[in-house]
Amino acid sequence: MKKIISGIFVSILFFTACTTNKTAATNSQQQSANSKQQICQRYQQHVDYTMNVDFDDTKNQYTGTTHLVYTNNSPDALNKAFFHLYPNAFQPGSAMDVRSLNIEDPDPRVGSRISKLKPDEIGYLNVINLKLNGKSCATKVEGTILEVTLPEKIAPNSSVSFDFSFSGQVPIQIRRSGRNNAEGVAYSMSQWYPKLCEYDEQGWHSNPYIAREFYGVWGDFDVKINIDSKFTLFGSGILQNANQIGKGYAVDPANSGLTNRSMLKKLTWHFNGKKIHDFMWAADPFYKHVTQKADDGTLMHFFYIPSEKTKAWDQMPAIMAKVFAIARDRYGKYPYTDFSFVQGGDGGMEYPMSTLITGERPINSLVGVAVHEMMHSWYQGVLATNESLYPWMDEGFTTFAESNIQNVLKEMKLMGDAKPVADPMKRNVESYCRFALSGKEEALSTHADHYNTNGAYGAGSYTKGSVFLQQIKYIVGEENFNKGMLKYFYEWQFRHPNANDFIRVQEKNSDIKLDWFREYFVNTTKTIDYAVGNVSEDNGTTKVELKRNGLMIMPIDVTVTYTDGKKELFYVPLDLMRGEKPIEDTKIPRTLLPDWTWTFPTYSFSVPKNLTNIKSIEIDASGRMADVNRANNVYSK
Repeated sequence: MKKIISGIFVSILFFTACTTNKTAATNSQQQSANSKQQICQRYQQHVDYTMNVDFDDTKNQYTGTTHLVYTNNSPDALNKAFFHLYPNAFQPGSAMDVRSLNIEDPDPRVGSRISKLKPDEIGYLNVINLKLNGKSCATKVEGTILEVTLPEKIAPNSSVSFDFSFSGQVPIQIRRSGRNNAEGVAYSMSQWYPKLCEYDEQGWHSNPYIAREFYGVWGDFDVKINIDSKFTLFGSGILQNANQIGKGYAVDPANSGLTNRSMLKKLTWHFNGKKIHDFMWAADPFYKHVTQKADDGTLMHFFYIPSEKTKAWDQMPAIMAKVFAIARDRYGKYPYTDFSFVQGGDGGMEYPMSTLITGERPINSLVGVAVHEMMHSWYQGVLATNESLYPWMDEGFTTFAESNIQNVLKEMKLMGDAKPVADPMKRNVESYCRFALSGKEEALSTHADHYNTNGAYGAGSYTKGSVFLQQIKYIVGEENFNKGMLKYFYEWQFRHPNANDFIRVQEKNSDIKLDWFREYFVNTTKTIDYAVGNVSEDNGTTKVELKRNGLMIMPIDVTVTYTDGKKELFYVPLDLMRGEKPIEDTKIPRTLLPDWTWTFPTYSFSVPKNLTNIKSIEIDASGRMADVNRANNVYSK
């Protein structure tokens, strides 16, 4: 936050356990010993939502019905199910409210606001008469979670139908979802409907909502929203009845059939989203709707309220058109046909095929948040890592992509007078190092909801998460890293990858072992601190001692600059890597040194030059390594 393919979805069954492919022998009791190839893949559950909603803007309330077809592709028989009731968080005494009142550094957007909500300002969501295949289910509400005891088990590899009615009230805008946000947008309708929790190899993920992250089931959404005709709506997916709605949507002039809206109190907006894991919509009477094709062919939609404060939105389409192509080349092709940038919410928040962002910003700020939220479509929308368990794999990877894409836009002179930099991740590395020394850092393996402070969550998920990628680039080399990022996207899209899945892609791509790095950087708060130790002359050569002062291990690049201005790189791989990165800069000679055994606190090597010929010796002259004390990285005469 700051943040698929169209057509009929064909459910693909992935097995959690390793299954063995074997060629059947003539005798059915025998199996060929020549085909015991092991295939380990994770299954994916699937949902099909059909929702009909009637919205009353005079009361800020809505009612609806849901027909939900759930396909259990797991090997487990399910005797329970769980639904998210997110709006229930916006009530005095809720888990979100109490968390905000007691945490050391509450989000200023929340603070004590929930505790002061009046009955007509709160949010709520009720499920009525829930049935499984026509049979009534026993239900229990626990805050933002509906616990459902099923009348019959959902068998493995089977589909069932849930049917129910629901009613809700839209809270005043506090966090993400709500009405009448600070910029006057009427409705930001995110996390608004009863949403089935995800079930995967770790079981049900029924985390209560306390303003953190989301994890959802991919499927198809068919949603009809009946609302006062004064509103213009956006909804995840594609509007199906533009010829009846108009309001900035492309229509077929020959078959428009546009309804005379002045004669109708309400209009029904029909949206359809394929292979998405959530559905968001927004509404306002004054939305302006603009469309433009991105350079990669994606149809972009922009919904905003025109005013002096939103003039920058007029410039955004041309700039964002370039972003999709940049992202495609570096991180993979956006696999949907449309994407929408929608004014609303409380800052910036990603949703399938769209984002809600506050819009009263100067152009650079608007583009910055738009790029960030758009890139969530890669890491939260398409890869969809479990954000509760690995928020840094979404926020951090998105932040990394945002920093690099914005730097390209600066190179293209599309960010005003902002100048490109040699390393767009330098500030993130420096910021992480400062926080690592603050004493408040928590391990990236911490569940998103359970960080002790919001500061530690933000510094870990956004900053350290992006620095994670910068360290991988430093270890395996830029070319290997870039290829690995693309392979990761294409190999793991629509499969909920975890940290090890990413590491394995980079390992196989580079032929370098990286498990040690994941274990240190993700599971601990150990820091990197390498130093140039004693430098001395020894029979016409220069002996250099390196010291590991920090507890985290890394391979080391040492740049020696000679008095004649020439440079030479001495590369020290780590023994645990079982390999080394390729030469990155052919303009600088590189000497490959023996591995540094990780248990050794010091390492020595010789430079075949007299000390009088050496001007300086520097560890990691590129500045990529997240060394928390760079003051001891340089020997200089």
